[in-house]
Amino acid sequence: MQVLIHIFWAGLFYLNYLLLAPLLLYKNRVIPFLLIMLFALVGVLYFNTWLDDVTGSREAILKAFNKKNNDENWNEDYWAIISALVILGVSSILAISKKIKMDQDAFQATEQENISTELSFLKAQINPHFFFNTLHTIYALTDTNTAAAKDAVYTLSHMMRYVIYDTKNDLTTLEKEIKFIDDFIKLMKLRLSNNVQIIFERPDNLKNYEVAPMLLLPFVENAFKHGLSDVQPSYIYIDISEQQNALVFEIKNSTFEEKSKYLEESNGIGIANTKRRLDLLYTGRYTLAIDNDTHSHEFTVKLTFNLK
Repeated sequence: MQVLIHIFWAGLFYLNYLLLAPLLLYKNRVIPFLLIMLFALVGVLYFNTWLDDVTGSREAILKAFNKKNNDENWNEDYWAIISALVILGVSSILAISKKIKMDQDAFQATEQENISTELSFLKAQINPHFFFNTLHTIYALTDTNTAAAKDAVYTLSHMMRYVIYDTKNDLTTLEKEIKFIDDFIKLMKLRLSNNVQIIFERPDNLKNYEVAPMLLLPFVENAFKHGLSDVQPSYIYIDISEQQNALVFEIKNSTFEEKSKYLEESNGIGIANTKRRLDLLYTGRYTLAIDNDTHSHEFTVKLTFNLK
């Protein structure tokens, strides 16, 4: 009799856990689920009575302990109902917990997929934006300095190779990123006048960390676009350093009255996308400070993000 009872309880548990809960509770069909639970409790009572009659266990217990039949019937029915409620309750709770876990995993997978898709889209936006500006530089050189234009095309070919092949991965090395910025500065210097000063400082022993590709260039682009003048002395100062496993990137450039509104907004495609990429890739691990000092006529960007 005990073997049959345990088999029955196990069947009731897995029936609810594997079938009833997924078909009804998961789909918010609460009323049909409760009605089936009610029928299940009635079925438990009939099964308990039938099992006693088949095995003759109730008569044996009454005879052995000299108890009344009515009292024993009530006690057995009571404990059968309690047991059924516990089993159905536990199986329902486990089924709901399983559903919540499945929903969380699905949400995380979807969120991760969305982030990956958005990052790819943002990278695709940054790269054409850079080449658009660079091609304008080369175009301006073709009429004034053919040799410089050829040199610019050669430098750009190396940069394109980096963008096309190396930025396919989620990470690149800091050394490659610095070399890319070096090439960009070299390219931009070809059309600058003598009253422009460009300084790029970084320590020789800087660790070759892995960083997201094309993350620093938009700030450099922005400095060249808005921080230089054709007639007035101007400058761009770039510094990359390491401070306790954190990379510190700082760039300063001169500002001019006619370009100040663009610097205050700082909402170009490259800058806006870089901020978004930082939010996705270095969540809670970076600080970005942008300051436009109208008194000293200097625009400063300081980006710090942990690399471990």
